[in-house]
Amino acid sequence: GEDTYGVDVRANFLDILSKIPLMQPDLLVVTGDLCFRDGQENIYRWIKGQLETTGIPFRIISGNHDEPVAMAQAFGIGGQLKGNELYFEEDWKGEKFLFLDTTYGFFSPPQREWVSECLDSANGRLTVFMHHPPVPSGVPFMDLNYPFKDTDAFLDVFKSYKGQVNIFCGHYHVEKCIQINRLNVHITPSCFFQMGQKKKEFEVDHYRIALRVIDLDSDMLSTTVRYFNGHRLHPSRPE
Repeated sequence: GEDTYGVDVRANFLDILSKIPLMQPDLLVVTGDLCFRDGQENIYRWIKGQLETTGIPFRIISGNHDEPVAMAQAFGIGGQLKGNELYFEEDWKGEKFLFLDTTYGFFSPPQREWVSECLDSANGRLTVFMHHPPVPSGVPFMDLNYPFKDTDAFLDVFKSYKGQVNIFCGHYHVEKCIQINRLNVHITPSCFFQMGQKKKEFEVDHYRIALRVIDLDSDMLSTTVRYFNGHRLHPSRPE
């Protein structure tokens, strides 16, 4: 087995997944890091089966612990690959959704051009899902060691867009919101553990797990983070 800091990762995932049907969402979005260290097709196939049991439509994107080609093949969405990257757009009930690929922490030139073309044909509110927060987020350990490396290029692509852009991401193992220009960045906590936000050194803050609920209607967006107790491989250890 692998050292998961004493966390029962699979139990956390299944517990979170069991809560979701009770909320009756229209769509479930999984924003990456489906695997622990490296992407594995057998794990993707298992996760796909679990997601399908909910009966809820879902979309998945790749994180830094994933392999987008293997992921796309396992989930049967290989047609959405562009080279070795998995990114796509969707019109969902009148809303424009962009699903980006930041697996390697970069905003590749082909993806950058594709986003620019999407923005040219969009207007009004835009919703973006990506794994990495696109801007530094005041979490020293992550900002210094595992940041998104193309912030300037990302902001440059969006600078001329006149509508509001809501970005939903993860990666940082914290709950946080950052507003910059017309971009509202919502960082969702992890299903693994949450990190301390003050130190430059790695520090686990707590082992509660979370999901984010997003409510969209024609003139308002609201979002709430729901926390649940995490599962430990060694329950006697403190939370």
